[in-house]
Amino acid sequence: MIRRLLVANRGEIAVRVARSAREMGIEPVAIYSEADAGAYHVAQMTRAVSLGPGAPADTYLSIPRILDAARAAGADAVHPGYGFLSENADFARAVAAAGLVWVGPPPEAIDEMGDKVRARARMVAAGVPVVPGSSGAADGEGALAREAERLGYPILVKASAGGGGKGMARVDSADALPEALAQARRVSAAAFGDETVYLEKLLERPRHVEFQIFGDRSHRVVALGERECSVQRRHQKIVEETPSPALDAALRRRMGEAAAEAGRAIGYVGAGTVEFLLDADRRFYFLEMNTRLQVEHPITEETLGVDLVRAQLEVASGGRLPKSWDGLAPRGHAIELRLYAEDPVTFLPRTGEILVDDEPAGPGVRVDSGIGAGSHVGVEFDPLLAKLVVSASDRGSAIARARRALADWIVLGVETNRRLLAAVLASEDFRSGEYATDLVERLPPLANSEPPPAAWIAAAHELSRPAAEPGAAGPRVGGDPWSAGAGWRPGA
Repeated sequence: MIRRLLVANRGEIAVRVARSAREMGIEPVAIYSEADAGAYHVAQMTRAVSLGPGAPADTYLSIPRILDAARAAGADAVHPGYGFLSENADFARAVAAAGLVWVGPPPEAIDEMGDKVRARARMVAAGVPVVPGSSGAADGEGALAREAERLGYPILVKASAGGGGKGMARVDSADALPEALAQARRVSAAAFGDETVYLEKLLERPRHVEFQIFGDRSHRVVALGERECSVQRRHQKIVEETPSPALDAALRRRMGEAAAEAGRAIGYVGAGTVEFLLDADRRFYFLEMNTRLQVEHPITEETLGVDLVRAQLEVASGGRLPKSWDGLAPRGHAIELRLYAEDPVTFLPRTGEILVDDEPAGPGVRVDSGIGAGSHVGVEFDPLLAKLVVSASDRGSAIARARRALADWIVLGVETNRRLLAAVLASEDFRSGEYATDLVERLPPLANSEPPPAAWIAAAHELSRPAAEPGAAGPRVGGDPWSAGAGWRPGA
């Protein structure tokens, strides 16, 4: 059994992994860059090791430094979280070569799915439908131009080693293809160290539905239901829900079987996600596979009553999946909202110090957070601050709970995308369940400002109470904080 676990990550996922580890009697160990010494995730663990000075490329992405940290801490296992080195097969091999337990899939599976062109070919061989696209042999500009004509415009140019929308561009005509290819290659080379690109036929207004899979060393792979991920901005998910309102029982079964077969085809072990696009005619196509724990894994946990991180640690220690996982069915409905430090209109990142972080609470409300009052938000890392996860007996109740909890969430000091999340939940498209990946683009423009939520007003009223004389009734001054004379001001 794992005794001491190095969590090779930061932010909310590092905190999330540490919680499950502690419940299992495993000591979690944090790592941090010199500039990140005061980070929230460091304070949540009893032991932490510095990676020294430098940018993320020299710290959280440095395999030698992380292995040195593991040795210094006396760790016997490494959990990569998501992002950073979580899908780096060389890191997985280096961890195993150092005599440590790698909490993730085999390096060969990471290699196979990390290259999108190879992954597509492997899925075709396994009988899993894929989005029509270019062949692996088409790499030069001339070959890709011929493939584009064969597929028919519009098409997508995509980075073979990419993810999160990086290196992706829509192309509507042959004239625009050369520049799109050149730009995609530049972005891919800078972000992933690989300039290989490929083409996919652009499906108009698809839905993005992914399936959680899990495998163990007995070659058993199960599908643990789907997550609807169609609410996106710039190809990055911001709201997820399960079950998907787009699937019926028969389609859910077919997609789940295809996802499990994808995992079996590559000998998958641990937690992974198979992502599909669903077109208007309810045909589904393999998009990609993420060989790691997914950001939105909590909504699966909430509806199935499982702990996916605990299962990762148990399988990495040689355990097998429970037999009961074959027949798991979701109970109720769950929604996740990602809180980003960014302008809700332009999506540009925002920085500063968190002055107040007053999280919502109540039945069916969970917050996975990587921040607290005093946390510094910079531009060096992904702007994801925290995730609000709500669950309820049905979809309508879950939406109502999400709207209430989001309105109760007070974060001061850094601008967030809270207004955008609120607009999504209030939109008729989302509430009807009849939405696609263009939902955010179809929303009415956000106003420059919004009225403060009820919780903010209540707090402001309390702050505006004048100091009462002993024995005095202490009358309020004015009917709202703006007319109070007690020195209260917005922004604390």
